[in-house]
Amino acid sequence: MNNIRFDFATLHRHGAAFWEFLALRKKVFVDELGWDIPHNDELEMDQYDTPVAHYSLVMKDGHVVGGARAMPTTATWGGHTYMLRDAFSGKLPHIPPHVMSVEIASPTVWECTRLVISDQLTTQAERSECLELIVDGLVETARAHGADQLICLSSLALMRALRLLGYEVSRLGETYRNGEDGRAYAVLSMPADYSRSRKERSRPIPFIPRRAAGTPMEPAAMEAIA
Repeated sequence: MNNIRFDFATLHRHGAAFWEFLALRKKVFVDELGWDIPHNDELEMDQYDTPVAHYSLVMKDGHVVGGARAMPTTATWGGHTYMLRDAFSGKLPHIPPHVMSVEIASPTVWECTRLVISDQLTTQAERSECLELIVDGLVETARAHGADQLICLSSLALMRALRLLGYEVSRLGETYRNGEDGRAYAVLSMPADYSRSRKERSRPIPFIPRRAAGTPMEPAAMEAIA
């Protein structure tokens, strides 16, 4: 599996990936969870899929198996801002305004939405790898634009899954139960920082000087490999 990232200006570089992401969203959010959101027979696409949105998708064997969307909390497009801010303003009937205790509009805070993983990934290891690639891609995009915090509206199960991958996720505000799928949701927040395994891979390997055979190690060299 590998991660790709793009916005509207660069989505053409990735073939049918954006289309496949919208089709996967329709399959999960509409067909399986029964959400009342804009869609047709093939795709789900809402008022936040605009030129101010960015995407982090995961590919396997040339096809999309997961992805998510992100945008700054200062974003506006027509009469909409970002999803949680519009909910706070009472514009979204299926998300209660009290889900956020304060209004957030900062270039250093980005919202992530529509996170989805295909049921083609059947093992826990595959699904965890896909989730990590999605979120690390969101982190990379947000950091490249000066952000240091991510927020999202999600089920509490996602919070547990993200913590297992080493993300420092916390809950903002109270939970509510979605009347369409019966699940408990809350606003989650985390620093725009990478997963535990990615940080470990990028950690520099300590330098250990070579020594001649039979030469005792200096104390400093012994400490380096203790």
